[in-house]
Amino acid sequence: MERGDKAAASTCLLRARGGDATKGCIFLDYLSEGFLQGFSLIFSGNEEVWSAVAVTLKLSGLSMLVTLLFGIPAGFALGYFTFPGKSLLRLLVDTLLSIPTVVVGLFVYAFISNRGPLGQFELLFTIPGMAIGQTILALPIVLALTASAVESADSRLRFTLLTLGARGRRLLFSTLWEGRHQILLAAVTAYGRVTAEVGVSMMLGGNIKWHTRTVTTAITLETGKGEFSTGIALGVLLLCLSFVLNWAVSFLRRRGAA
Repeated sequence: MERGDKAAASTCLLRARGGDATKGCIFLDYLSEGFLQGFSLIFSGNEEVWSAVAVTLKLSGLSMLVTLLFGIPAGFALGYFTFPGKSLLRLLVDTLLSIPTVVVGLFVYAFISNRGPLGQFELLFTIPGMAIGQTILALPIVLALTASAVESADSRLRFTLLTLGARGRRLLFSTLWEGRHQILLAAVTAYGRVTAEVGVSMMLGGNIKWHTRTVTTAITLETGKGEFSTGIALGVLLLCLSFVLNWAVSFLRRRGAA
């Protein structure tokens, strides 16, 4: 056997013996390269990456605005008042907490498509159309947690407020203020559900580049295409968004307790 063949054979033998180590090194190189390229895309101002971030912020902002406007007053009513069918309604709200996103996307798609009752508004493959689906996902979270916050409030609070003459909006705002930390937690939880969502955004938005492509749908698409670095960049930005949001909540809690 020639010297070159012996060297090749010995190299193959070493690779076979250290196969796991070789695979580990390849994986680490692949991962580190993906992170380096991902950070490069972020700091170079890559248009595709930041376009997905902008769409995500617009969509989540619209969804949360509608969710909080309807969810907090409705959650207060659900937790504060006693009425026939309350237990059944509460059970329905709690059940909707775990509703699959694709089921929501399917029904909303049927309503806003051209053949649906809302087809005339041309909401399909638009940010408002996507916001409808995400609001349906986030609303039960705000409803259930706000109702729990109101129910867990000090039993003497209601009597004290009524004694002081609180009625209507004053009663609403005073009760909600006492449970503000739990309601803030409800809003953060709902926002996390909205930003991490893929099924509704994909079905109702169509993942259209520059228009309805969000961070999560872009990660799914780019990873499927083998563009790991772009997926890393988007994932890092999504984590940063979550970190900033949770830091803001912690800051507000500390400030309120001071």
